[in-house]
Amino acid sequence: RYVVFHCADPMEANGESPYYESIDMDDAYHEQTLLAYMLNDRPLPVANGAPIRLRVERQLGYKHAKYVMRIEAVSSLALIGAGNGGFWEDRGYEWYAGI
Repeated sequence: RYVVFHCADPMEANGESPYYESIDMDDAYHEQTLLAYMLNDRPLPVANGAPIRLRVERQLGYKHAKYVMRIEAVSSLALIGAGNGGFWEDRGYEWYAGI
């Protein structure tokens, strides 16, 4: 039901809260959603989120995960992070950040 993107950047000084984000399958299959690994015909620079950056054009920027290291398909978000679907969602942001 969901795709989870696990990222390389730790978000807390102790490194115990790695950044992650999730989207549902509707957004994963949407034609405007993409995984970028190139920018202007060159490998994606680290400053832009290398090795892989998620772009979910129908949602706000915090859903656009950078430094993606692992992608996981799951049936539930309950056992990932605090169970709310993303680093910022675990801190009170909305899971669906549609625009």
